[in-house]
Amino acid sequence: MQSRKPALGFIFVTLLIDVTGLGIIIPVMPALIHELTGGTVSESAEYGGWLISAYAIVQFLCAPVVGGLSDRFGRRPILLASLFGFGIDYLFMAFAPTLCWLFVGRIIAGLMGASFTTAGAYIADISTKENRAQNFGIIGAAFGLGFILGPVIGGLLGGLGARIPFIAAAILSLLNWLYGYFILPESLSIENRRPFEWKRANPLGTLKNLFKYPVIAGLFVALAFVYISAHAVQSNWAYYTIEKFGWTEAMIGLSLGVVGLIFAIVQGGLIRIIIPALGQHRSVYFGLGLYACGFVLYAFATQGWMMYAFTVVYCLGGIAGPALQGIMSNVVPPNAQGELQGGFTSLMSLSSIIGPTLMNTLFAYFTADQTPYYFPGAAMLLGAILTLISTYLARRTLKLHSV
Repeated sequence: MQSRKPALGFIFVTLLIDVTGLGIIIPVMPALIHELTGGTVSESAEYGGWLISAYAIVQFLCAPVVGGLSDRFGRRPILLASLFGFGIDYLFMAFAPTLCWLFVGRIIAGLMGASFTTAGAYIADISTKENRAQNFGIIGAAFGLGFILGPVIGGLLGGLGARIPFIAAAILSLLNWLYGYFILPESLSIENRRPFEWKRANPLGTLKNLFKYPVIAGLFVALAFVYISAHAVQSNWAYYTIEKFGWTEAMIGLSLGVVGLIFAIVQGGLIRIIIPALGQHRSVYFGLGLYACGFVLYAFATQGWMMYAFTVVYCLGGIAGPALQGIMSNVVPPNAQGELQGGFTSLMSLSSIIGPTLMNTLFAYFTADQTPYYFPGAAMLLGAILTLISTYLARRTLKLHSV
């Protein structure tokens, strides 16, 4: 395996299958939770938020450890362990007799869920300085394509039963593991490995180091509000559309596929036109404004077709994130760029701990039978408010430090 030339295509296929497996289960998660608890959509949404947060907590704590282990033992064994862990997680969820087993599966996935982290390191190992940036683009491409295909497949399979998509996701992940076991070579040579050190496996260490830059500190807080607000859609979409429009698993899957497609068009193409035309600062404000508008439109949508139309506005708001990251990247020195990217990952992990529980609990409260005021769009409206707070913080930071 060591002598075989590493192939970038192997990593792309591995990541694509991995993300497709994740996407497959999203449309049917409400149905599975309802099957196990017998509760309402509101109660299922609350449990769903906790499940996502449980996965995020474990992954946040374990990702730096897994990264250190990959530097010590190589990328291949860690990547294979991650893929195997996802397969076991999906099997736990497919055959779970109680809700507790879903949490066990999610914790296993969080412990092992380092495929993207390890894949990034693998790509860095086999790339040159000249082609590293474009090679890293395959992670985004696999992520985008997987989240277009996955939900659509999951929605269609969900018509056969709530557990069928989980079995399909398990088969994909375990086939992916077998594929990697026989095909994927090691990318990290023995001489480039380092001893594992617990002090370097601190998940908050990167964020703490970056906060010595005042501009980074302010913009990271602004970005945190954006990441948390995104869970009004990411974690809440299936429950919201079931409650308000009575959508089936197939309709949820199709709608999420459309969201993924539009998002991929914006991130993969339009930002290369819009950001240079507007400049980074105006792109931040324009993007956050569209983002907030998208949340408000979602919150007050009265027909299912409106969710498709409003998705264009919401996804165009996605220009704000890359613009903010570009500004921050220009502030830190060249030898801290990797640390900055690690900071973004840590921030996204932290937001995935807070966001799902916050948004789904709010949705559950305003859709429960005993709610004082019925309003399924409450989480979407909170997303708009958090985005406006982010806009204020970003503007204040950029003006204060004259970046």
